[in-house]
Amino acid sequence: MKQLVMLAPKHLTVREIDVPEPKAGEVRIRVRQIGICGSDIHVWHGTHPFTPYPVVQGHEFCGYIDQLGEGVSHLAIGELVTAMPQIVCGHCHACLSEQFHICENLKVRGFQADGCGQEFFVTDAERIVPLPAHFTLDQGAFMEPVAVAAHAVSRLGDIAGQNMVVMGAGTIGNLIAQVAQRMGANVLLTDIQDARLERAHECGIQHTANMMTTSLANAAAAAFGDAGFALAVEAAGAPPAIQALIPAIQKGGTILIVGVYGRPVELDMARVGEHELNVKGSMMYWRDDWLHAKDLLDQGLHIQPLIDAKYPLSEWVDAYRHIDDNPQAVMKLMVNVGMDG
Repeated sequence: MKQLVMLAPKHLTVREIDVPEPKAGEVRIRVRQIGICGSDIHVWHGTHPFTPYPVVQGHEFCGYIDQLGEGVSHLAIGELVTAMPQIVCGHCHACLSEQFHICENLKVRGFQADGCGQEFFVTDAERIVPLPAHFTLDQGAFMEPVAVAAHAVSRLGDIAGQNMVVMGAGTIGNLIAQVAQRMGANVLLTDIQDARLERAHECGIQHTANMMTTSLANAAAAAFGDAGFALAVEAAGAPPAIQALIPAIQKGGTILIVGVYGRPVELDMARVGEHELNVKGSMMYWRDDWLHAKDLLDQGLHIQPLIDAKYPLSEWVDAYRHIDDNPQAVMKLMVNVGMDG
């Protein structure tokens, strides 16, 4: 079978290896579609701080069960599935507290362990998330980023009727805004690129603003009037975004950090303290978030406006070059493994 391996930053190769056999408690999946995310791009550029090389990438995917290992009876050959990419230790404080997604010894497939960038992929049956037979491959490959969004929104509690700002209209920011709207929040989504905000409108996000042409205060006033906002999500991973939120959010408000920061950021901690702001993090997801993601996608969460193009497995490097040539325009590229024949 074909397997794509990143030997070093910007050095991808396709190699032929034997098809893996599932052991007891494992399943083998014939991979059909893989999504490329921002973290994958960091690995491509050599800027991901926690990824050694060589590595097989791929963690947003779906495919069909091809073979069951011994003892696996709750799944069926031919079933459309995806899988959670976390490998956890099971014995650290976080795991013993059932917070497996923040395991002290966490490894994530595609980063600290090999991912699904190959024609057949073996993983533990307990990591499998079955999907409805009517799901498209696009929906299946979007399960992981939608689970990220579902987990982020869940970190904010009951948001119905509340005003929320989401900074960063990339794929994750867009999905968070969509999920929050479906949960009853009034959402303002901001970015510095009109093209991303146009896609947000295609996805049904009502309030948007370009921070290059207006201030956050003016944008919030236009969206919420004098009420302001007490909830915010920083999904851009950009220091100016979090720095703008701290003075703009209501006293006692909550800022959730979802964006990935490559370096420390200077913040106005005096204002954080005096305004009793709550600054929280959000890390990946747990199984309930995947089940919520499945429901959201089944109910029509908008994903098609986010997909730019699809590439065969053997041309994954061309997908990265596409992103490098259009860094602000591209939202989501897919690798369709079946396109290789």
